[in-house]
Amino acid sequence: MYSNWIGWFALILNVITIYADGGCRGNQNETNIGGWGAVLQYKGYQKELFEGVKNTTNNQMELTACIKALEAINTTDIPIEIYADSAYVVNGMNSWVAGWKKKGWRKGDGKKPENLDLWKRLDQLVLMQDSCKFLKVRGHSGDTYNELADQLANQAMDELVA
Repeated sequence: MYSNWIGWFALILNVITIYADGGCRGNQNETNIGGWGAVLQYKGYQKELFEGVKNTTNNQMELTACIKALEAINTTDIPIEIYADSAYVVNGMNSWVAGWKKKGWRKGDGKKPENLDLWKRLDQLVLMQDSCKFLKVRGHSGDTYNELADQLANQAMDELVA
């Protein structure tokens, strides 16, 4: 009984957790700066990724954070949970993408989704994994790792203009 409990407990902990966030300063301006940050965790190890980008949008940075985090993972057989404060990303991956794909990557109005290249890349990376879930976390609510991902995105923007 005891050994079964330990095995079950270890199995539950065998998950890669990602907190991803992106941002953009001057989002509606022609020249702006954006950044993304991601915190990857697995069995007590933590990796932090971030990068600044010029002339982008907030939504592009939110998607890019998830893409870059998944690209940094060298395995496909460990379940992944991605936490994001972006309803755009979470809703997109949990419901919109499936509908767009059925319609040839078109929305209900027949138009292509914005940031289609990023959506396709994210979908491709998710399909390479055995299990990948997108979970919504409330932004700026004290969640330690979501706050860290946000700090990394801001650090990337700060370093871009420094």
